Amino acid sequence: MEDIKEKGMARLGWAEEHMPVLKELAKEIRERGSLKDRRIAMALHTEAKTGVLALSLARAGALVRLVSCNPLSTDDTVAAALKGTHPNLAVRAKKGESRDEYYSNLNWALDMKPHILIDDGGDLVKLVHTERQDMLPGILGGCEETTTGIIRLKAMEREGKLRFPVMNVNDCAMKHLFDNRYGTGQSTLDGILTATNITLAGKRIHVAGYGWCGRGIAMRMKCLGAVVSVSEVDPVKAVEAAHDGMIPVSILEAAPVSDITITATGCKGVVSRAVIDELKDGCILANSGHFDNEIDVSYLEEFEKKRMREHVVQYDVNGKRVNLISEGRLVNLAAGQGHPVEIMDMSFALQAAGAEMIALNRFENRVIPFPREIDERIARIKLRAMGFSLDELTEEQKEYLSSWEEGT
Repeated sequence: MEDIKEKGMARLGWAEEHMPVLKELAKEIRERGSLKDRRIAMALHTEAKTGVLALSLARAGALVRLVSCNPLSTDDTVAAALKGTHPNLAVRAKKGESRDEYYSNLNWALDMKPHILIDDGGDLVKLVHTERQDMLPGILGGCEETTTGIIRLKAMEREGKLRFPVMNVNDCAMKHLFDNRYGTGQSTLDGILTATNITLAGKRIHVAGYGWCGRGIAMRMKCLGAVVSVSEVDPVKAVEAAHDGMIPVSILEAAPVSDITITATGCKGVVSRAVIDELKDGCILANSGHFDNEIDVSYLEEFEKKRMREHVVQYDVNGKRVNLISEGRLVNLAAGQGHPVEIMDMSFALQAAGAEMIALNRFENRVIPFPREIDERIARIKLRAMGFSLDELTEEQKEYLSSWEEGT
């Protein structure tokens, strides 16, 4: 157990060294005292970068309970290391949680009667609005950083069922432009290679969905020499994919020729029974969406199966071999190391900023966009940490850009 904890402490230390944006922002929050004694329930992928966020909030005076937002995404070494690290921080998470354990842990986080929720996928928010409505009076608001979670929250807002404000971290420029695109692209690649140890160059790879996550995945696969096709329901995104050098095609058309199919849509039933029946012999399926319902795993479970590698199960689908990575769960964390630490530095700085905004303001019960100045503040800290700089407009240039009278 001690070796596990030491390993987790080393991972936390490495992550913290590479998260200068969160470090600077958390220091400012701590000095302002804006989160002191605020109770924060966090349901995030419990690994090293998340651990640094949880510790940062605890050091800023918040009382934090951290649980996982996915049954397979916890790093057990980090979970062990976090326990007892700070008196304001409590953790309950492990890799391979059963459904009952998963929801028991979510409820444990809510038992502290939190003021603020920091969610990843919306399960905490959903639980409070359904089974734990007794928590509602004390909740000031929350933060959500996933595309899937924001989709759910906006649906609740449209139906008038959202009972507290939630900061929209996902749609911040400094989140989706980097976390969704570069983070998901690299970590999905990492997860697939760790799980399979195959060559990607020359492979035909299909990416379902060309949002920011799909763009990042397709870009990384193409850079490694894969022939990449993309399926989309949005014609504008399909045209963009074509201009980026991808091949827009329906997933049913892609299925018989694709060596690897990766889902990244935030929607259910993408690799359906009909698609599975058309898959190429020996193909690999991976999911990079938050929930495990993008691939119809229940249909695959109707067939004989055998474990090929730690993270790969092979199904005999009517004489064809279909290989599923990590049970169809989030491949970049279930089989890989998650997003790169420098990417999560920016995303978690936004989570910390969102928590402070909820603590200091009273918003309407809706999904709240971040002010542009916070995006820019985090971008400036990031640039400085990278050793880069910006130009500044002169007063004459500012006047020119704000005037309609001056000509060329």
